[in-house]
Amino acid sequence: TYAILRERTPVRMDLTHCGWSDIFFLAMDYPEGARVLNVSIDLAVHGRDPSPKPPVEAYLRVIEEPLLRLTSVDLGATTDIAHLADVFDFAKDYLGLLKAAVIASGIVPPGIEGSGQSLAGLLAHIAGPGRGLEIVSSVNNIPKGSRLAVSTTLLAALISVCMRATGQAASLTGLLQEHERRLVLARAILGEWLGGSGGGGQDSGGVWPGMKLITGVLAGESDPERSISRGRLMPQHRILDVTDASSETRRRLQESLVLVHGGMAQNVGPILEMVTEKYLLRSQAEWRGRQEALSILDEILEALKKGDIRAVGAATTRNFQQPIQTIIPWASTFYTETLIERVRTEFRENFWGFWMLGGMSGGGMGFIFAPEKKTVAQRRLQEIMSATRSELQHALPFAMEPVVYDFTINEDGTCADLLDGTDALMPPGYYALTVPALLRQELRTLSPLRRAELDKFGAACRARPALRGMVQTLFDALLPRGKAESADQSTLAALLEQNGFDRAQHEQIRADLKEGRLGLAQNRLPTSAVIEDVTDDNVFHYAGWMESHWSRFKAGPSGELADVREMGLAAIRRGEAAAITLAAGAGSRWTQGAGIVKALHPFCKLAGRHRTFIETHLAKSRRLSRGLGSPIPHIFTTSYLTHEPTAEFLARQENYGYEGPLLLSPGKSVGLRMVPTVRDLRFAWEEMPQQLLDEQQQKVRDSMRAALINWARSTGEAADYTDNLPLQCLHPVGHWYEVPNLFRNGVLAKLLTERPQLKYLLLHNIDTLGADIDPSLLGLHMRSGACLTFEVLGRRMDDRGGGLARVNGRARLVEGLSLPREEAEFSLRYYNSMTTWIDLDKLLTAFVLNRDDIRGGNEEKIAAAIRALAAKMPTYITLKDVKKRWGHGQEDIFPVTQFEKLWGDMSALPGLDCRFVVVPRLRGQQLKDQAQLDGWFRDGSAAYVESICEWK
Repeated sequence: TYAILRERTPVRMDLTHCGWSDIFFLAMDYPEGARVLNVSIDLAVHGRDPSPKPPVEAYLRVIEEPLLRLTSVDLGATTDIAHLADVFDFAKDYLGLLKAAVIASGIVPPGIEGSGQSLAGLLAHIAGPGRGLEIVSSVNNIPKGSRLAVSTTLLAALISVCMRATGQAASLTGLLQEHERRLVLARAILGEWLGGSGGGGQDSGGVWPGMKLITGVLAGESDPERSISRGRLMPQHRILDVTDASSETRRRLQESLVLVHGGMAQNVGPILEMVTEKYLLRSQAEWRGRQEALSILDEILEALKKGDIRAVGAATTRNFQQPIQTIIPWASTFYTETLIERVRTEFRENFWGFWMLGGMSGGGMGFIFAPEKKTVAQRRLQEIMSATRSELQHALPFAMEPVVYDFTINEDGTCADLLDGTDALMPPGYYALTVPALLRQELRTLSPLRRAELDKFGAACRARPALRGMVQTLFDALLPRGKAESADQSTLAALLEQNGFDRAQHEQIRADLKEGRLGLAQNRLPTSAVIEDVTDDNVFHYAGWMESHWSRFKAGPSGELADVREMGLAAIRRGEAAAITLAAGAGSRWTQGAGIVKALHPFCKLAGRHRTFIETHLAKSRRLSRGLGSPIPHIFTTSYLTHEPTAEFLARQENYGYEGPLLLSPGKSVGLRMVPTVRDLRFAWEEMPQQLLDEQQQKVRDSMRAALINWARSTGEAADYTDNLPLQCLHPVGHWYEVPNLFRNGVLAKLLTERPQLKYLLLHNIDTLGADIDPSLLGLHMRSGACLTFEVLGRRMDDRGGGLARVNGRARLVEGLSLPREEAEFSLRYYNSMTTWIDLDKLLTAFVLNRDDIRGGNEEKIAAAIRALAAKMPTYITLKDVKKRWGHGQEDIFPVTQFEKLWGDMSALPGLDCRFVVVPRLRGQQLKDQAQLDGWFRDGSAAYVESICEWK
C-alpha cells in the first residue's frame, strides 16, 4: 500500500477577542482595534480519552483509481468523485469542507470550474496516470459548538496536507515555515468563502504554536487592500515567548483552567451580524465597551507576564460581564449565568474566573479554579452542567450532553508525519465506516491494494490494544443491534393517539397534496379578489391612549375616553375579564427548528434578571390584579410538545408567585408532519421572494436545495415524516383551534363554574410582550358590542405576513401566504398583532353553543360545533424547518410540510361582528426571531414592557 501523509493540528482557544474584533470587516476597517489573544491546545474528553492530543487530523494518500475519494470520519460520510463538477457541489453531501480544501489548496484550481476538463486528467498530472487521491478528515469527536474553531482548523489542516503532498511546502513532514503558515491561512479564508461560510481572522490560530497575539495591520501603499479598506485582510501573528509568558505560567494555566462544552450549539451568525451593525452605527456605549475590551487584553498580557493566573481569571470574567455584554447582551444566556452562579456559590474564593470561548456562551467555556481544586472542579462541573441542562432542556436549545475536556498547550502548531509500512493506517473510525461495505463484496472484486490494506488492518487489530474493540464495532455495523424501547418511552403512534390525531383528515390532506388541490400555491386567494387597504372608517386609533405610566390606575384622561376606561376598570374589578396566552408553539423560527418550549425560554434580562416569556406575561397580570384588587385569571394554551414541560416548570417556579387563577389549556388536536412535495419546495424557493446572496453563497444554497429536492423525491412526496424524535414529527394544527380547545378540555367549564361573571377574554401570542388587559381597550371593546376586536399596528418594512385589508369590499385580516401577489402586502398600512378581545357569549353563539353546553361538558355537541365551524375556515399548507440531531452535536435542518388553520380568518366569517383597533408598536410588536431582540431592546420596547410588569 502507499504511504499516508498525516497532518495533526491543535485547535485555538481564545482568551479574549476584544469584542469580536477579528470579524474580517471590522479588522479591515479598524485594524488598530483588531486584537486577539489565543492559545493552540491539544484536547481530550475527560474520562473518555487517555490523554490530550492534536484533535484535528487530515490524511492523504495515493490510490490506484483515477478519482478523488473524500471521507469525513466524524460525519460518517464518504464519496468517490469522478467528475469535476461534483467537486464544486458543496452542499450535495457532508463533504463540502473537504471539497473546499481541495480547491483552495490548488489541487483543483478555482478557475477550472465549468471548463469541461476531466478530473482524471487533472489527477494524472499530480499522482500519475490511472491514479487518484484519497483525503480523510477526523476531528476525534469534538462536539459541534465547541467555539474552538474546529471547522476552520480542519480546513487549514486539509489545505496544509494537500500543499505538502503536492510540493507546495518546503518540508513534507514536520513544522511549517512562517510564510507557509500565512499561505495556509490565506487559503483557508478562500476555502471558507468557496463553501459559503466564514470564520474570523483568529480561527486558523491552531496552525501557529503556543500563545500568540493576533492583530490587524494597516494597509500599506503596495497592498491591494489600500484602495478599499484601512487594513489588510490578513492579520499578523506574534508568538509569545518565555518573557511574555514563562513555562511556569503556562503550566499554572493548565493546572487551573477547566475547559467545557456546555451542550448548546447555537448559530453564532446573528450575534456576528449584530456586532457588525453596532460597529457601523458607532453606538456610544458599545464603542466604549470595545475600548474597554482592548484595555482588558493589555491586563491579561501583563498578568501572564507576572504569572498571575488569578488576575487572568478576574480579567476574563470582567471582559465577559462588561464589554462583551455591553456590545451584545445576547452573548450570555441564562444557562451560562446559572452555571457561573452555582460554581461561585460552591467554590467561593477557589473559583477564580470565567471566560467565554468564541462568539457566544453556552458551548465552549472556561472556568478557572485554584490549582488544588481542579480535579474536584472537573467532576463537579460535569454534574452541575448536567443537572442545569436537565432543568432547562425544554427552555433552551441543547444539542448534546455537556462534556468536560482535558487540555495541554501545544507548542508546535500544525505538524505532519509520514505513516509507512505497517503504520500506514487511517484512523480507526475510517475502517468502521468503510470496511463493512468492502466485506459485503466478493473478495476477488477488490483491487490488490484494497486487499493488502484489509490484511494490514486485520493484523493491526490483532496486535494493537487501541484497535482491540474494532471487531465488535464492525460486527455492530454489519449486523446492527435492535434498539430496545423502554417500557415508558412514548412512541409516535401512542403520542398521536393521546393528542387527538385525526387519521381520516390526515389522509385527506395527503391526497389533496398529491393531487395538487392543496399546496403553497393553493393557499392564495383567487387572483380575481380585489385586495386594497382599509379606510380610516374601518379602524379606531388608540395611539394616544397608552396608560402605562398612570400611577396605580388612579389618574387618567377626561371625557369620553375616561368613560370608556372606567367601563373597562369596572369590568376587571368585577372579575369579568381573563387573559389567554398562546403558548403551544415550539418556536421554530426562534430556535431555527430546535423544538423547544418558547414560553419557557429565558429570552432577555428585564429588571436585572433573565426572564422567560411566561414570567413576563404573569408579571403584567400581577400588576393589574394588585392595582385593581381583583385577581385576573390567566390561561396558557399548551400542546403535546409544551404541556408537560410547562406544567413541570411552573410547579418548580411555584407559578412565579402568581396570586390569581393560573390554568393550562392542553391542546386537543395534533397533526403529523409530512415530507414536502417537490412542487411546494420549488414554489417556496422560486416563486416566493428570496434574499439575494453573495455569488458563492448562492451557489452553495442552490446546491443544498437541489439536495433537499432529491431527499423529498427519494423519501416520498407527502409521505409521513417519521425519521426524527417522535415530538419533532408532530405539529400543532394552528392557533385557530386554541380557543375551541377551551370548550373541549374543561378549562373554560372550570373557570365559568368558579367565575360565572366571566364575559371577556384577551387572546394574544406568547411573543406579543406588550399586550395586557388594558382597561381602555377593554372598555372600547365592550362599548362596540362586537364579538371580536382585533388589535393591529402600523406596518414597518420588516413586518411580513399579511395584515388588515379590504377584500372585495369587506375589512378583514389576511395572511401573507394567502395574498395572490406579494406586492399587495406593501400597500396595507396595518399589520396583524393577533391580539384579540373576545365577547365570550357572542363567540359561543357563533359556534352555536352556550354556557350550559360548556359547563355540562356536552362533548358530542361541542365537538360537532367545532368541526362545523372549522370546515368554514381555510386550511393552509406551510413549510417549517425541523432539526434532526445526530452524532456529537451535529444537526441537519429539513423542510417539512404541515397544515394550519389560523385565528385571523375568523374576521372573514360572514355574520360575525369584528372591529379593528390600531395600537402602538410598543404594545403590538411580536418577537419571532432572536435577531429581533437587539432592536427590541434599543427602541424602548423592553423598557416599556418593564414598566407594565410587577415582578415576584
